[in-house]
Amino acid sequence: MTYQVLFVTHRGERHQQSALDGAPKDFEITMLRDPNKADIIKHLSGKQFLITERSDVIDAEIIAAGKDLQLIQRLGSQIYDIDLAAAQKNGVKVCYMPIEMTVMVAEHMLTQMLTLAKRFREAMHVITLDKEWGLPPRKSDEDTFAINFTGRKLIGTLYRKTVGIIGFGEIGIELARRLKGFECEVLYHKRSRLSEHAEKDLHIQYASQENLLAHSDFVAMLLPFMPETAAMVNQAFIQKMKPGAFLVSCGASGLYNEEDVANALRSGYLGGVATDTFDWEPINMDSPLLPLARDPEANIVLTPHTASGSIDPNALPDRSGDYVNLVSYIHQQPLIYQVV
Repeated sequence: MTYQVLFVTHRGERHQQSALDGAPKDFEITMLRDPNKADIIKHLSGKQFLITERSDVIDAEIIAAGKDLQLIQRLGSQIYDIDLAAAQKNGVKVCYMPIEMTVMVAEHMLTQMLTLAKRFREAMHVITLDKEWGLPPRKSDEDTFAINFTGRKLIGTLYRKTVGIIGFGEIGIELARRLKGFECEVLYHKRSRLSEHAEKDLHIQYASQENLLAHSDFVAMLLPFMPETAAMVNQAFIQKMKPGAFLVSCGASGLYNEEDVANALRSGYLGGVATDTFDWEPINMDSPLLPLARDPEANIVLTPHTASGSIDPNALPDRSGDYVNLVSYIHQQPLIYQVV
C-alpha cells in the first residue's frame, strides 16, 4: 500500500530533497513550498497525512477539507498555528516533533547567558595565576573552605532576571521553555504577535522592541538575516538597552555592528557580550571583537558558528525522523509528542 503525504515547507530545494530522501519507500510525498491556503486545500485531497514545517496557519477550513486526513505532524514545537479544536472535532490526530538542532541552539544561548552572568572566563583565568590570595591553602573539609578566595566581583545570576528575545520562532520557543526553570520574566518581540493562549502557555509577554531593550537584563538576538537586520545591533540600538545588560546572539550572521558592540563592552556600558555568528565568516582576524576575546578577563564569549553542533556543511541531514509518527500510526504504535 502507498500512503499519500502532503508536506508543506518554507525551506529551499536542498532541505526539501533531504526530507524526500528520508521518507519511507511506501510514502508518496507531495511537497509544496510556501503554499497559500487554496493550494493546501487543493492538494490535501486524498492525503492521509499532512506534515507542516513553519508554513502558515492550518485552520478549521483546511482540516475540514482533508476528508481522508488522519494525522497532522508539525515539525518543530510551535503548534499554535494549528486549530487543535477543529482537528479533534474531525478526528484528526496532531503531533509536534522537536527539532534537535533547534534545541541545541537554545541550549547554546542559555550557556551564553550563564557564562556571562557567572563571569566564567575571568574566574577560570584568575584561578590559574601563580598568586597568593591572602591566606595559605588548607585541606578542605565540612568546616574548612574559602568562599570566593580570589575576590571576584559582579558575579550574577539568571534566576528571576528579565530576558528579552528578539526574533521568536522555533529557537525562541525552545529557549522560553528552558527559562521557565529559572523563573525568568520573558519578553519577546516579533512582527506577528502570538495568540493569548500561546503567550500564556509559554509564560511570555509581548513587548515593543524599545520596551524590551529598556527592561531586559539579557537581550537575546534570534533574528534571520534580512536587509533591515544587517548590523542592526549598533550604537543606537545598544544605547536603548539597560546599562550593564548582557547581549547574546545565536541569530543570523551579520546582526552585530562589531565595532559598536566592542566599544560598548570596552566602555562598560554592556555587562557582557556573546555571539556565535559574525559579520564575516570565517571570522576576519581584524574583527574588533577578537582583541577583547584575547583578554581572559573580558566578559565576552565567541564561538565559531557551532550553536547547532559539529555539522558537516557539505552533508545533508538525516530527515527520517520527520516520519516517525506517521509510521507509528500506520502500525498502531504509540505516538510521541501528541497533543490531539
